[in-house]
Amino acid sequence: MTRAGEAPAIVIIGSGFAGLCLAIRLKQAGFHRFVILEKNDDLGGTWRDNQYPGCACDVPSHLYSFSFELNPDWSAMFAPQQEIWAYLRRCAGCYGVTPHIRFGRAVQRMEWDGPARRWTVVTATGEVYRARAVVSGIGALHVPSIPELPGAEEFAGPAFHSAQWDRSCRLAGQRVAVIGTGASAIQFVPHLAREADQVHVFQRTPPWIQPRPDAAIPPAVRATFGAVPLTMRVFRDGLYWMLELRAAGFAVHPGLMAPLRRTAGRHIERQISDPVLRAQVTPDYTIGCKRILLSSDYYPALTRPNVGLVTDPIDRITRTGLACAGGRHYDADVIVYGTGFRTVEALTELDVAGRDGIKLQDAWRDGAEAYHGITVPGFPNFFLLLGPNTGLGHNSVVFMIESQVQHVLSCLRRLARENGETIEVRPAAARRFNDGIQRRLRRSVWSEGGCTSWYLDADGVNRALWPGFSFEYWARTRHARRRDYEIG
Repeated sequence: MTRAGEAPAIVIIGSGFAGLCLAIRLKQAGFHRFVILEKNDDLGGTWRDNQYPGCACDVPSHLYSFSFELNPDWSAMFAPQQEIWAYLRRCAGCYGVTPHIRFGRAVQRMEWDGPARRWTVVTATGEVYRARAVVSGIGALHVPSIPELPGAEEFAGPAFHSAQWDRSCRLAGQRVAVIGTGASAIQFVPHLAREADQVHVFQRTPPWIQPRPDAAIPPAVRATFGAVPLTMRVFRDGLYWMLELRAAGFAVHPGLMAPLRRTAGRHIERQISDPVLRAQVTPDYTIGCKRILLSSDYYPALTRPNVGLVTDPIDRITRTGLACAGGRHYDADVIVYGTGFRTVEALTELDVAGRDGIKLQDAWRDGAEAYHGITVPGFPNFFLLLGPNTGLGHNSVVFMIESQVQHVLSCLRRLARENGETIEVRPAAARRFNDGIQRRLRRSVWSEGGCTSWYLDADGVNRALWPGFSFEYWARTRHARRRDYEIG
């Protein structure tokens, strides 16, 4: 086993929005003894991986960006993937973060060395890093969820997940089967419908979809944003509060979702005239129970003569297509999975051994949880970004990332002020916090809306979302409270 030849004080895992945000803030604070371990050959995380046709953000661009690095040059209200990826690369370059990134370094395991009070981080290439602290910025949207369908290995043609798009696959003139109708699928299906000879979309549960208020941002507006940054700041703040109001319906009372339900219902009526298809795409659960999607071209794509929506359950995959429970077989040359990601598993699959060798999976045997989604008892100097219960159903997750980074920095500053070696959340504080948010989540639309979703774990417990307003999370995480942490 070879050694990396360096001993950084902090190891950051992942170079997406979360990892880069922490790295930039560390640099701004004058701290440079850190490395970012990135398993791929380029930075960007989700926005590097997802390059399917039509991939774009479903949060307004000016809000889905760092508050300290506003971008006046977004081309549209909802930026396409390439622009977001370019924005992240530009941020890394402008703030001097790129030299800290070690590409091709997939983290294999992390172990806490109690006597030395250091983390040992081992990569798949055999390098070893000894660090005072570890911060996981891997996020939740990087492990594709592919259903285990009988016969999948028998299929003769190309089959791939939307996050692993096969650019060598020719789709023109092909018969394409799309499995899933999630956020990615509603973006790429309209493109497939225009290119492929035939598209069958296999739907298990219809999503609620609202119109996508997208528009190109005129050059004059972009010029104003660049020349007078305050105008861009005001615009961004307006977007934030407009979206933040929706949290009342998600987490306070599901009945407040009625206006969103009416908008989504009218969207179906305007875009689909066939009553049978209308019924097929209309959900029977409270809007917001699953992720609300945005699209103005998905429903029209379903009405094209070369596109069919299939609601019968898939029985098995055959060599030439898909057989459904009703007995009908659908021929296909290509299968595309638009089935989302394994969000909870993305965290629990981390190979982390904390104090006394306790594995993170064992600490989470009753479910993944962390204090403010960031720190875990028994794992000193270990921090999670986009950890359990820090996702949002109503606003920009970048806001949450910045709040979490501020909390991590507050922990590190407190450690330095007290000349300590370790900082670890007290079990009582973590228990009190997680019991409180689970009580709130049981009253939310995600629990009472009548659906199952990727927000819930195998036991039906919401381990993904924050149960309230994002500004409340910001206020609660701004400073690490001394009484909640043990410093040694």
